[in-house]
Amino acid sequence: MTTTHDNLASLTPFQTEAVTHKDGPMLVLAGPGSGKTRVITHRVAWLIEQGVAPWNILAITFTNKAAQEMRDRLAGVQVPRGSMISTFHALAARLLREFADKAGLSSSFTIYDTADQKAAMRQTIKNLELDSQRYQPVKLLARISKFKNDLVTPEQYAQEQEGDFAGSIVARIYKAYHAILTTNGALDFDDLLIRLSYLLRDDTELRQSLNQRYQYVLVDEYQDTNSCQYQIARGLSLDHRNLFVTGDPDQSIYAWRGADIKNILAFEEDYPDAKVVRLEENFRSTPEVLQLADELISHNTQRKAKKLFTSNASGPPPQLTEYNDEYTEAGGMADWIMAGKIGGIDYRDMAVFYRVNAMSRVLEQALREHKIPYQIVRGLEFFQRKEIKDMLSYLRFMVNADDQISFARIVNAPLRGIGDTTIKRLLDYAKEYEMSIGAVIQNVDAVHTLNAGAMAKVRKFSQLIDDLRSLNSLSVEGTLRSVYDLSGMQAMLDNPLNEDQAANVEELINSATQYDNETEEPSLDEYLQQIALMSDTDAYDEHSGVVSLMSLHAAKGLEFPAVLIVGLEDGLIPHARSTNSDSELEEERRLLFVGITRAKQKLAFSCAGHRTVYGESLATIRSQFLRELGGLDINYNESATNGETTDAWEEEVYYDSTDSQIEPTGFSKDQLVRHIKFGLGRVKQFQTDGENSKAVVEFQTSGKKTIYLKYAALEPVDLPS
Repeated sequence: MTTTHDNLASLTPFQTEAVTHKDGPMLVLAGPGSGKTRVITHRVAWLIEQGVAPWNILAITFTNKAAQEMRDRLAGVQVPRGSMISTFHALAARLLREFADKAGLSSSFTIYDTADQKAAMRQTIKNLELDSQRYQPVKLLARISKFKNDLVTPEQYAQEQEGDFAGSIVARIYKAYHAILTTNGALDFDDLLIRLSYLLRDDTELRQSLNQRYQYVLVDEYQDTNSCQYQIARGLSLDHRNLFVTGDPDQSIYAWRGADIKNILAFEEDYPDAKVVRLEENFRSTPEVLQLADELISHNTQRKAKKLFTSNASGPPPQLTEYNDEYTEAGGMADWIMAGKIGGIDYRDMAVFYRVNAMSRVLEQALREHKIPYQIVRGLEFFQRKEIKDMLSYLRFMVNADDQISFARIVNAPLRGIGDTTIKRLLDYAKEYEMSIGAVIQNVDAVHTLNAGAMAKVRKFSQLIDDLRSLNSLSVEGTLRSVYDLSGMQAMLDNPLNEDQAANVEELINSATQYDNETEEPSLDEYLQQIALMSDTDAYDEHSGVVSLMSLHAAKGLEFPAVLIVGLEDGLIPHARSTNSDSELEEERRLLFVGITRAKQKLAFSCAGHRTVYGESLATIRSQFLRELGGLDINYNESATNGETTDAWEEEVYYDSTDSQIEPTGFSKDQLVRHIKFGLGRVKQFQTDGENSKAVVEFQTSGKKTIYLKYAALEPVDLPS
């Protein structure tokens, strides 16, 4: 193992202070690129050098990628193995399997991914005979996720909604959805956290035992914790109080999935004796990038003030380019990438970020036209493909005989002549006699609602599952190959028309091979759990050698020498839903801050004067955040401004503003006008350009906006002067 001197020699004084803190609570406020992962891994190494047993250390983070990076770094400094390095969800899954009896669970429970949750919710809506158009699964799942993150049970919510018609229906849905998961022996992502949280709250003996096991608890990205995660971290450290958290309120971007920024802002209230260290030196970006980021985030109020600085060499000023529409913007993106390549930047070192995934379609089209190789870091599409879901459903049903969602998916895939009527009668029998669906098919002769032919087909399927279970002692790769062969899927895909699907299955088998090689004791349970808990960032392949496209949320935790952020327009960045909420607007600003601070040397932004919305080209308004960014080098694409250029946002002049004559637009300087969204304002500048005429208006509540008159009509409040 590397010595203490070696471990600390490469650290700054503030990093060293954090690493060598021994007992008691500590908060490390770590700015972007400030080396917090290094601090956590060096702290684990330092604690072990001080005599702490590796297995008494627990480090929790949010992504599998971050957890693996920590493990790799610890291996690099030759730290003895045994420390628990895990995500919150993986830790919860592991402890719930270990203490399944105390949690009232089967140790072979299935973890339902997003697609499975939707299937369960669709079944819930059908069972309750509700209108699926009015009660949409995605929206209902989002509401239920919030209930769970806030530790609200179905029973508690039902009690709260007594007397409220709409609320009582949602309460019925929540209860019925929970019942389906229970019947199927399944937990969704939120269940993992809420069940562990309850276990720590209700079982004092178990909590004390886990406090003794994990005597030092380290939590990364603490600003992203929700109520459940907060309770888990607190519960695991309640006795010894050795809770060490790192995070940055300025990078809290997951309120929409339950993250509560107050957890990190109030840490010193929760732990009045906590030591606080600020890591403000950035090792990633140029001074120009950091200045931009600092100026932007300084407009937020929900934060802990810090000043980012760097010793890195100066770089080019960040650039903004305005295009006419999303198509010329996409072409400009391709030009930016090709210019970077000519300038010596590899494709793999360039990334394009956007606010919503729907924006990727036009960008992809431009990349294909210019023959630029790329990857979309959207994460989980591979595992949602039919052939992959089918293969994984076989594995899940082998492990969990209660899993009706997986059973219904595979019982007739490939086709076995087992139709919907047969499946419904099997499921009805399981419900009536409170049996697992696995037990029902093993005793299918007792299901008298089936005819002899249907029974024979089900009996044959049941034998297939028994045969596959008997082979489960093989490696995970071996098990997958057996499923592929014996299920009939390989024969079904063995033709030129299904070449892509067959290649996808081989790629899945390759993932199992990698898992077997990297895991001391491979198990089907753990492999399925690993896949179920994958996130978008886990899909990023840094060795792909291609340009990366991703949402700003997916960019968290990554870094690139060159970054382009597209769509800097109100309604996109910031998102339209943040318009009437100060807290949501601050989160949008944090999201852009995260995007900016992913850039190491080269940073660019783009916006479009028009963007297609629901098939109609609408005029856009530049993002209000652009007025908060100083030091931008602004360019105008010719197609956007007819060749006219200006040097800065505030100096944009469309017409000689000393002339107050009435223009063909019908407006004059300083005239009072009203806009349907922005309210009252005064015309400051204008440009007469036929159907492309536009005006700059200073609105009372939302500041200066550029309005394209043919798309966003202004209503005169008084006569032109």
